[in-house]
Amino acid sequence: MSPRANSKRKGLAATKTRPRRFKTTPRQLVGHVPTIAITPVADGRAGAYDDNLEKTWRMVEKVHDLIAKNVTMLDGTPVRIVTAPEIVYGPRTGALAQAHYTKQGVSANIWVSRSWAYSDELMSACQGIGSSEWQQAAYGLNQTDRPGAVWLKAFTAAMDEKKRPIFCIYSADLENEDRPLSAFVAERILRFARCATAVAEIRGKNYLSLGGVSMGIIGSDVRRNTFLDYLGMGTVSYDMVGIKGRMDKRFYDHEEFEKAFRFMKKKFEFQFGQGTRPQPPDELLADCIRMTLIVRDLMVGNPVLASKSAGKAQGFKADIEYAQGANAIAAGIQGQRQWTDLYPNFDITESILNSSFDWNGFRAPMILATENDSKNAMGMMIASLITGMPQLFADIRTNWTAESIEAATGVDVSKIVPRGLIDKRNSGAGALDYAIDVPALVAGGKDMPIQEVAARIKSSKSLQKKLMKGAIDGTTYMNAELTYFPGDGLSSHYTTPGAVPMTAYRYNVVGDLVTSSVVEGETVELPGEVAQHISKVTDPTWPESYWVPRDMSSFEYMSRIGPNHDANSFGLIGADMLTINAMLRIPVDLHNVPRDRIFRPTMWDRFGGDDFRACEALGPLYA
Repeated sequence: MSPRANSKRKGLAATKTRPRRFKTTPRQLVGHVPTIAITPVADGRAGAYDDNLEKTWRMVEKVHDLIAKNVTMLDGTPVRIVTAPEIVYGPRTGALAQAHYTKQGVSANIWVSRSWAYSDELMSACQGIGSSEWQQAAYGLNQTDRPGAVWLKAFTAAMDEKKRPIFCIYSADLENEDRPLSAFVAERILRFARCATAVAEIRGKNYLSLGGVSMGIIGSDVRRNTFLDYLGMGTVSYDMVGIKGRMDKRFYDHEEFEKAFRFMKKKFEFQFGQGTRPQPPDELLADCIRMTLIVRDLMVGNPVLASKSAGKAQGFKADIEYAQGANAIAAGIQGQRQWTDLYPNFDITESILNSSFDWNGFRAPMILATENDSKNAMGMMIASLITGMPQLFADIRTNWTAESIEAATGVDVSKIVPRGLIDKRNSGAGALDYAIDVPALVAGGKDMPIQEVAARIKSSKSLQKKLMKGAIDGTTYMNAELTYFPGDGLSSHYTTPGAVPMTAYRYNVVGDLVTSSVVEGETVELPGEVAQHISKVTDPTWPESYWVPRDMSSFEYMSRIGPNHDANSFGLIGADMLTINAMLRIPVDLHNVPRDRIFRPTMWDRFGGDDFRACEALGPLYA
């Protein structure tokens, strides 16, 4: 045995006997940071290659800098960007790029060229085994001196024939290479990069199912193969008795609990209800905070719970296995009814974890679905990764027409909601950010993509403080209705301001097929007496968002959307959602995105633009 091999064997032996430790990681969730490759290509003939060398690399630099400046993970981690070792001009240079990308853990690739290249022959090595799940895009320069478009169309046709979906990026107008990328090209590159990054971030993570099916709601039937085939995710099940067990055994960070209790008591207004209640106010709040800490720990783990010294000081038995968490990028809680008939509901837990802040300050929101509606959690997870923003879980509670509002209140609102409105509310689980107009916090935010709004807020402590204060001041935690929640609870009550751009979406399952619905719209501000009436006859303790879809009536939305829940995002993100659904091979069954904003792979054109036929031909991304 060589000295080197012997050394490795000794190291292995030492590893076998080393005691377990909680391994901390740079990010809360464990996984490779999504990595985008930029692959320049050119004609390899002497003279042609040399003529294109400098300007091709200049294109690469522009694409690189655009993505580096604008694309991050939900937690602010920058996306990784790598480039080919050299311009690809033949099968061997393509194979060298492939080898480099494999080592780097690439999950998406953008081909870049200003000139002709040999398309199918040139790229075959880079399309070898291991890259079939990569998201692919190609950017060809629109200029007269070099035929970037000729290469682009030849290449995308080759990719279509291989059934490798690829997004085609080409400027509608001639481009000036001495200037920045055109707005159209930049928008398409960023949409591709953000969506491809989200796809890669999801892969290999888990959905944590806390409990089972809630009140017969089909959305909370966690379909394991669906998560695996369409999203590349695992699923972890944890019975809710485990949450009660952790509460009883005091298995949570007591120092953080004290910090959280002081924060909640000091910052928020509470209404605990009249008459005899199941628990005294402080005891109720304390239990809700314990539940919040425990659910978070179950999702992402907590090194404190693995510490024997912390356990001894705080009165719990440290357990390294239980400290690990499920590496869950999303989760859902059954709650009703087996838990809520006996114990407080999870409204505080869901509202706090879904928000962009808590007692530790501003942070990345976590995805936690009410009633374990895993299909809604899918959408919340995807939209949150695309936008960098918290998401709003809601019941599609009631469709109100202007006529029905006037009949009930005597107030004519036909000019405000000529096509009616949807009352969106769902117990007290709504992310607290929706108590305010978040885009309006940023100067010019109403005219920015929501991703830019998110980036501005993440980079500004003053904006973060303003967001937190506004959301807290706009929220009152109110007692649960004991008829529905005999164990009580504390619901976050607020009203979302009007004129907030907001996109609604929903994932549906039909047999083994997943589909998606995406509808853009905005919230509306109702006259006080109208809002009070709707709240009073529905549930005045729950958060409320009055929303109207664009270019359709509220009744049409209510009629065509799938189940009783939808999810919602700040901003008009319909085009982004259509792009990422194409990447995941999930057909969209309902949308109102303008045609000129739709960005899908070229293969969709070969199927006449029929989303369902294209997705059926390809099958789910990971199946």
